[in-house]
Amino acid sequence: MNIHLRRFCCTATFVIIISSAMIVTGGPAAGAGFQKAQPAPRPYMGWSSWSSMRRHVTAAKIEAQARVMAARLKKYGYTYINIDSGWSNGYYPDGKNHPNSFDKYGRPMPNHYEFPHGIKAVAAYAHSLGLKLGIYMSPGLKIPVWKANCRILGTPYRVRQIADPKRWGSTFPHHVPIQGAYRGSYAINYNKPGAQAYIQSEADLFASWGVDFIKMDWVAVRGGKHPVDNRADIQHWAMALKKTGRPIWLELSAGQNIKYAKFWTTYANGCRLDSDIEAYGTPYLTSWQHVLLRFREAPPWAKYAGPGYWNDLDSLEVGNGNRDGLTPTERQTAMTLWCISCSPIYLGANLRHLTAGDYKMVTNRAVLAIDQAGRVATPISQASPQQVWRVKNADGSYTVALFNLANLPARITVQWRKVGFTGSATVRDLWRHRDLGTSTRGFSTVLAPHASRLLRVTPKT
Repeated sequence: MNIHLRRFCCTATFVIIISSAMIVTGGPAAGAGFQKAQPAPRPYMGWSSWSSMRRHVTAAKIEAQARVMAARLKKYGYTYINIDSGWSNGYYPDGKNHPNSFDKYGRPMPNHYEFPHGIKAVAAYAHSLGLKLGIYMSPGLKIPVWKANCRILGTPYRVRQIADPKRWGSTFPHHVPIQGAYRGSYAINYNKPGAQAYIQSEADLFASWGVDFIKMDWVAVRGGKHPVDNRADIQHWAMALKKTGRPIWLELSAGQNIKYAKFWTTYANGCRLDSDIEAYGTPYLTSWQHVLLRFREAPPWAKYAGPGYWNDLDSLEVGNGNRDGLTPTERQTAMTLWCISCSPIYLGANLRHLTAGDYKMVTNRAVLAIDQAGRVATPISQASPQQVWRVKNADGSYTVALFNLANLPARITVQWRKVGFTGSATVRDLWRHRDLGTSTRGFSTVLAPHASRLLRVTPKT
């Protein structure tokens, strides 16, 4: 989640020593040799609540999605059930910040109306089905916690002693009221004693609940009237998660500046590259224009992806047929891009209403294998809407994707020498599970508007 309000602002021992001054002053260097809490050897697969539920999440709804995933999708690799915004943050029926939106130590608590037995019970249920559970967070010290001046667990300090109220703690639009209240966060000064202890107390709490994944939203480095720099937050969260001893995936959101890619990739397992995929203000999950943006954002980030870190194109809005907001052709093109980019594959659709056609699409093993192989494709050229993306595989074959991003049919021709080899090659269509024979110099096809082909090309040597 990063709703349309974005537009108002755009058990381990550590062997690294980090200068507090370096962390706070906006120039922290990526920690050499730092090992993340979750090794993330391949992109994760699962489901996220935001697209289909927004903040209307409940334990019963999440567990219902988990049952569908366990019964129908787990065998294809889908395992994460991620609860986005709405599980906490004080969103109660009367729209007020209740005292029990956080505990006496200033740590977030579940909405007890919707999660009466807590997040721990939901995590236990997901684990009983062989799944993993994720939750949503944002950096900084929440303003209601600052107002309450809670004591930091295990220390004599209080949260106001670690806060910097002159700086925002995230890019969340503090000046925009949500349900009648102003919600946001102040920056944390990590030079202050008790700062890391506060982050550790939150990380330990989530680990005790059995959380397997944290989406950290509203993260950025930016200047302007309200400058934000969340690098220190992410560094300290990564260290705290590592110290819990539990493998917890840390995912950042959203629309990061590639200038800081090396830092994010050091401490996080994934990073959203663009604004939200959702088509807000419409009855649909997304639109073609939102998918189209990803073709522009993915290539510059490709070199940073690999075991430990994966570029995130946002939730894949395939599963609910016409409700997706995409034609069947566009859905296949979207999934093709996600897979050749080795993005995490997490569905935004309501799993209880999977259509037969979409279910067949999101369970295509040959296509999913491209994503899970972790070899990121890049375009030969983006000078026109007719594009060819390719990458060499471990067995010497090539994955080749052809896209027609235009609004009219077009022929696309690719020469093998531009893919990376010469001579003839056998060609297999991965979506159709069909061998297309041998081609001597290249491949050519006519594609409908917004259509794609996904091929495995094996040179004959």
